[in-house]
Amino acid sequence: QVQLVESGGGLVQPGGSLRLSCTASGSIFNMGWFRQGPEKQRELVAVATVGGITNYADSVKGRFTISRDNAKNTVYLQMNNLKPEDTAVYYCRGWLGVLAYWGQGTQVTVSS
Repeated sequence: QVQLVESGGGLVQPGGSLRLSCTASGSIFNMGWFRQGPEKQRELVAVATVGGITNYADSVKGRFTISRDNAKNTVYLQMNNLKPEDTAVYYCRGWLGVLAYWGQGTQVTVSS
């Protein structure tokens, strides 16, 4: 069983930035971030493979950057130019073969 621990959420004004981190307790192949806004379905935000290939949701392209430190089993999500519609609980996701794991989630609120 691999545990994912997130940190870095909080309250930020529109146009501001936040950086989320997620550390896995063991080896993980692909890692990514999902989010679930109020009364919305959970959606993929960004994913980074162990080889460094990244993919983003259209809504965050050019504003969010996913990166990872494989030696630390950690993935980051740098979020810039945040908008109120980015308000959501952000969940880390990790895949190891056919197994997949969720973090506990961290709240991001974008509001003036």
